[in-house]
Amino acid sequence: MSEQIIRFTISLPEPLLNELDNKIETQGYVSRSEFIRDLIREKMVKDEWEGGYDEVIGILSIVYTHHQNDLVQKITDIQHDANLTIMCTTHVHVNHENCLETIMLKGMADDIVGFSQKIAGLKGVKFAKLVKAAVPIS
Repeated sequence: MSEQIIRFTISLPEPLLNELDNKIETQGYVSRSEFIRDLIREKMVKDEWEGGYDEVIGILSIVYTHHQNDLVQKITDIQHDANLTIMCTTHVHVNHENCLETIMLKGMADDIVGFSQKIAGLKGVKFAKLVKAAVPIS
């Protein structure tokens, strides 16, 4: 079943339209519509995270030194004690000193943020970035 596409018109000052067209070209969008759809989806994800009423999805990426005393165990303990669903983890050995992990999470926004902050604050974690996502409407 395909979705019905509705056309609507928006008005923009010429300088803003020029900037929009520049962004579309430099970011490789095929049309203004695709760019605008992405902006709307991004705003909706942001609102879901701020609303705190529905489950959201987060992807936590971390780089850490696995030679730090008990760090791997602390990360594992935080995951086991988390009040959220850990959907998947990936672990990559970047080099002799560093590991990269991604942890895909589902739960309430505050729980995901708190989880991410606990891990990011551990001694030996060199980088931590939470990507906020949500199940898109379409």
